[in-house]
Amino acid sequence: MADDDDRQTTWDDFRDDVTMTASELEAWLETDESKEVGQHSEPGGESVGHESGRHIVRILHTKKADLTDDDWAHMAKVHGYVARHSKQRPDGDVTDTKWRWSLMNWGNDPLK
Repeated sequence: MADDDDRQTTWDDFRDDVTMTASELEAWLETDESKEVGQHSEPGGESVGHESGRHIVRILHTKKADLTDDDWAHMAKVHGYVARHSKQRPDGDVTDTKWRWSLMNWGNDPLK
């Protein structure tokens, strides 16, 4: 992510995609539902989405000027995940679905 235009696009996408506040996401990540969804690299380990959520919280607590290259790359990854996963929305009420919970691990509550 070399130029300012790319970073501004990434910033805008991330701000649109992450609909949860840092405190909402922190509280969500403590729930059993948050910990049970997503791809786990090992049984009982942390899922990719849960780890992502912790990184998103750090980003939300960081001033834009202080974001690292790793943060910018993660913000782009969040946008890609939210865009792909949102297209897989199941029919009906999604309130208590693993689909919604997975998105919430990535900072996006589709009911907001």
